[in-house]
Amino acid sequence: MDILDKKIIELDDVIYKDKQGQVYKYVLEATERSLLEHALERTFGNQLKAARILGINRNTLRAKIKKWGINPAKWKI
Repeated sequence: MDILDKKIIELDDVIYKDKQGQVYKYVLEATERSLLEHALERTFGNQLKAARILGINRNTLRAKIKKWGINPAKWKI
């Protein structure tokens, strides 16, 4: 069992009670921002490299960055 599995199990009661019928959406939203930030941190804010790591198009990454209000310059060196 990996870390994500453990976290989902820990959140199971909360998700089931508070987000019933929206579990998939809730879990994706709860993890997406963190995942994007991690990829940007690993690539020092390089969006093209982060998109490649994530396996998504650079324009998709940019849309998600905008959606979450993430500033990639935060990780530039």
